[in-house]
Amino acid sequence: MTPPRLVPLLNQFDFARKRLTDRMSGPVMDSGDGADTEVGAMTDAEFFWEPVPGCWSVRRRVDGPGPRAAFLAGAGEWGRDAAPYPHPWPPPFTTIAWRLSHLTEMLALRADHTSGGHTLTRDDHIDHGDAARAIAAFDAGAASWRRALLGVGDSALDTVGYCTYPHGSDVEEPFVDIVWWVNQELLHHGAEIALIRDLYRARRL
Repeated sequence: MTPPRLVPLLNQFDFARKRLTDRMSGPVMDSGDGADTEVGAMTDAEFFWEPVPGCWSVRRRVDGPGPRAAFLAGAGEWGRDAAPYPHPWPPPFTTIAWRLSHLTEMLALRADHTSGGHTLTRDDHIDHGDAARAIAAFDAGAASWRRALLGVGDSALDTVGYCTYPHGSDVEEPFVDIVWWVNQELLHHGAEIALIRDLYRARRL
C-alpha cells in the first residue's frame, strides 16, 4: 500500500503534471476554476522563443553553447546550455525548451536513482529539437518518477540518501523531502512555462 503521508504528495504531483501537459499540448486545459479553456499545442517556434537577449536554451551540438554557457549538457544531437558552479550571475533567462529539458532530466534521472539502475547522469540525457518530442519525453520521465514512488515503503520516506541522484542534495536528505522538492520544481517551472506561453501569444496581439 502507498504510505498515507505520500498520498497527498502523489496527488499534488499528478495535478501539476496534468496541468502542465495540458497547458503545453491542448486541446483544453484547466483554467483554475474547473472550467476547460481551449489552448493550442505548442509550436517549435514557441518552444525555442527567446524573449530577451542572451537566453539559455536547447541547441544543436554543432552550434555550440549560447551566451555565458560553457557547454551543452546531455547526449545526442541537441544539448542544454550549462555551466559549472558558480553559475553566471545574474542567471540567464531560460526558454521553454531549457525549462522542459531540466524537468525531464530531473524526473528521469531521479526515477533511475530511486528504483532503476542507479547509473544515469546528465551525460546520458537526450534532448529533442522539437516541442512534440520534448513534451513526450517529459511525460515519460514523469511516468517513470511516479512508478518509482509507488514502490516506496513508509520507512524509505525517512531514509537519508534513499535516492542516489548525483546532481542534488538527495544523498543528504530524507527521501520524503526529495519527493516534496520534485513537486515544487514541477509546480514552479510549470508556472514559468505557462507564463512564457502567455507572453508568446500576447506579443502577436
